[in-house]
Amino acid sequence: SFFICVTGIDTPTEGEILLHPKGQETRRLNGLKPNQVTEMGLARTFQNIRLFASMTVLENVMIGRHCRTQSGILRSIWRGKSVREEEQQIVETSYRLLQKVGLEKFVNEFAKNLPYGAQRRLEIARALATDPFLLLLDEPAAGMNPYETSELDQLICRISEEEKIAILLIEHDMKLVMKISNPIYVMEYGKKIAQGTPLDIKDTPKVIEAYLGA
Repeated sequence: SFFICVTGIDTPTEGEILLHPKGQETRRLNGLKPNQVTEMGLARTFQNIRLFASMTVLENVMIGRHCRTQSGILRSIWRGKSVREEEQQIVETSYRLLQKVGLEKFVNEFAKNLPYGAQRRLEIARALATDPFLLLLDEPAAGMNPYETSELDQLICRISEEEKIAILLIEHDMKLVMKISNPIYVMEYGKKIAQGTPLDIKDTPKVIEAYLGA
């Protein structure tokens, strides 16, 4: 529900969602459409994978660049030099992102044929293609085996460190959360019950009661 409201898929019944981009004016997100939120620098993945199954791995990432392209319908029809150059740039950027997530060898493969963990990474690459400053990951480790989760852990850290992108992670894999998240915010039924470092959260009575039982 939190991600749905932040990204404009649904409108909160009360309260405000305020975005504070570094060096820019505070922006109110309430009422904006998902494409407008994306253009402002927020990108997300989904708990249930949402890929274009019958398109190639490369094409799935290229679609993420749509919000940053300049060519309109008429320019695309006439396919002038600027359009061709932009298309080439989209391909190159998309391929670089596939290298970043370790999927370049699947570039021409249909998305539906990828292993589960690779599909998760492809969804992250498509989100990165929108040039976000804030990446929202909705339970990216859901359904993964320990090896895939370890790969995901490394990928998230690389994105944060190398791409300088802030990451907001919703996850129920506590080992993953405790390893890579700081600070942590704990919510129960839509209300924040705790926040702090992993060490703070681990020993918070309200968190233990909510997630492990009294």
